[in-house]
Amino acid sequence: MVCVRFAPSPTGYLHIGNARAALINYLYALRCGGEFILRIDDTDLERSKPEYEKAIYHDFEWLGIEYSKTFRQSERFDRYNQVRNELIASGRLYPCYESPEDLDFKRKRQLSKGQPPIYDRAALLLTDTEKAAFEAEGRKPHWRFKLDHTPIMWQDMVRGEVKFEGAQLSDPVLIRADGVFLYSLCSVVDDIDYNITHIIRGEDHVTNTATQIQLFKAVNGEKDFPVTFAHTTLLMDEDGHGLSKRLGSLSLGQMRKSGIEAMAIACLLARLGTSLPVEPLQTLEELASSFDLSIFSRTPPRFSERDLWALNHKLYHAMPFSQLQHRLSAAGFENFTEAHWQAVHDNIEKLEDLEPWKDIFFGQLQGTCSDAEFLKTALGLLPNAPWDETTWNAWTTAVKETTGRKGKELFMPLRQALTAQDHGPEMKALLPLIGVERVKSRLG
Repeated sequence: MVCVRFAPSPTGYLHIGNARAALINYLYALRCGGEFILRIDDTDLERSKPEYEKAIYHDFEWLGIEYSKTFRQSERFDRYNQVRNELIASGRLYPCYESPEDLDFKRKRQLSKGQPPIYDRAALLLTDTEKAAFEAEGRKPHWRFKLDHTPIMWQDMVRGEVKFEGAQLSDPVLIRADGVFLYSLCSVVDDIDYNITHIIRGEDHVTNTATQIQLFKAVNGEKDFPVTFAHTTLLMDEDGHGLSKRLGSLSLGQMRKSGIEAMAIACLLARLGTSLPVEPLQTLEELASSFDLSIFSRTPPRFSERDLWALNHKLYHAMPFSQLQHRLSAAGFENFTEAHWQAVHDNIEKLEDLEPWKDIFFGQLQGTCSDAEFLKTALGLLPNAPWDETTWNAWTTAVKETTGRKGKELFMPLRQALTAQDHGPEMKALLPLIGVERVKSRLG
């Protein structure tokens, strides 16, 4: 069975880039009838915060992403230590005593000579005496994984065939000098232990994948671990620049507060970078039915907040009243019926935009038309109740014949008097909802 995972670090709030990665994994699992696991990558105990982890769960609930299980990496240190010891014993994990300054100097020297900045494996030449001397100085080693200098290849679900030469890659650091386990080791151990079948993530992990393929085999007792990789392109802004500097303003929490619907985010992010049109679908299951990693483009898609708001608007237009009724009641619009929603839903971008309609439909509104004589004439020509959607046409026809007004001069004063707005939904739908008594009051 397909099993995927999404692994955020609770060192900040989830942003639009995280949401895309999570949704892509979840929709793939839904499409395949597979399993989706939420893993909390909190090995950095100093930077990981409970409030960020709590926000992750809240954001997932809001997005509608359901996970079959969740766990924290901080609960699995015993397992990581076990693997650490096994890798040391097999000679694949070795201690290095260079300081950050030493490594920076080496990189600069290599670059000045036109050489790739690959770790030179100097630590493998240290004698026990030299290691003891470093330890006596108070130096603590960081630990690197020794790569085999052989070709590394895989068939990527998005990128096609990918190939690296092991000799052209630096031995990755798996454990910092302060003892903190880094991403690669913990991730590989977890993926093996939880039987992850597909690792779907951003293209910034491509080089990580090259080294992790060898790490998978080393941790798995030198047996190949059956996992499929997919690396999607990263989002760009409208101008073709990376989103990294703006991710704080694009947090899911901020978007939720601004009035963006979760399904607007899902519909946009699931289709960005594919050949499928962005549509205002109502459920993640609908999105999943057409989800296909093979149609993701290698060209980085551009994310636009304007497009997101436009989709939010379209989503309300397509959203049935029954799906929204409980939220409207909770937000103070308990008097709204399906007729009220149908009349105004095409004129809102977010639910807050409904606020003025409380007074228009149910309150004592002060109109903005100052042509009292015209309004008095219009009041005298009001049709008798009951009213329906034909009433507006019958009324304005009578007013037109009596006053000689037509077009904007006829309709605008009436709209201003009844809604205090210069534009909006069709008045034929609004007039019966405002009601006879309120109309009379606003005209008089």
